[in-house]
Amino acid sequence: MASNLPPPSKVAKFLSKSTTINRVRIFDANPEILHAFANTGIEVTITVPNDQIPQITNLTFAQQWVKTNVQPFLPATKLIRILVGNEVLSTANKLLISNLVPAMQTLHVALVTASLDNNVKVSTPHSLGVLSNSSPPSTAKFRQGYDTHVIKPMLSFLKASNAPFMVNPYPFFGTSVSNLDYALFRSDSGVVFDDNTKLRYTNMLDAQLDAVYSALKLLGFEDVEIVIAETGWPSLGDPAQFGVDPKTASEYNGNLIRHVNSGIGTPLMPNRTFDTYIFALFDENLKPGPTYERNFGLFWPNMTLVYDLPIMKNSVALVANRHFYKAFLSIIIVFNFISTWL
Repeated sequence: MASNLPPPSKVAKFLSKSTTINRVRIFDANPEILHAFANTGIEVTITVPNDQIPQITNLTFAQQWVKTNVQPFLPATKLIRILVGNEVLSTANKLLISNLVPAMQTLHVALVTASLDNNVKVSTPHSLGVLSNSSPPSTAKFRQGYDTHVIKPMLSFLKASNAPFMVNPYPFFGTSVSNLDYALFRSDSGVVFDDNTKLRYTNMLDAQLDAVYSALKLLGFEDVEIVIAETGWPSLGDPAQFGVDPKTASEYNGNLIRHVNSGIGTPLMPNRTFDTYIFALFDENLKPGPTYERNFGLFWPNMTLVYDLPIMKNSVALVANRHFYKAFLSIIIVFNFISTWL
């Protein structure tokens, strides 16, 4: 949703040559973008738009979708995942919700018939709104109605196909003046204490992830992998908005990168790392809503960083002035850093 985007070919070359980014996620299956990432080694996740979900339940349509949007780009482009919709349960659209799991299953069958199911997995990302409560983390559960009719069969499918459960945790949206340190990973003494597990939480992201884990465990699927499909922090907001500036965005995303790659894990999921996609590569100058909605980007269109972040291959990160150009490309970024960035 922007008018000033650099060409995908330039973006793909820049990411592969100059950054430590090794996975990207896009919100559609744009062929120009998929061609651009050919032979870069960067793994790509594509998306079936929400409005196509009912059609994907038809096997013939699903097979044609795979033939059009997947097969022509393999193996040059490393497609690893297809997401069916985005935050579908949050739409409250009964047609989309009722067709979500059947669409995922049918798309998987289409991949099986094309002998692609070992390398390309099917999933769908959820907002934390799928939880009816999340605090303390040990008491979290999925919303009644969705839990048994949608989430449980979805988890059965994900487990059987070895695909992850994908969530979009945003500490930014749960932040106030009183808990900013907690959201930014600043606290080392513990802010939230879970009386049930006797565990102490020193950052909001861990609490959100453990809430998801607890909800999965309640349904018997705690062994399904969790992937952070989307998180981030805006660098510009409306004048009166608290905690929205380049310094704070740099702190959240920088600490996020270090935390999820540290191997520490969370209190309920210790000693593990998480695939983590950061929203977003560029700003969205045409996106409606509050100012912050247009300002989640990490880079300007000239490929300089909006703020300092440990994602450049060279030791000196280039940070552009805020008055330079801005843009957005529908790509979300995942980090898997070498030890020098940890």
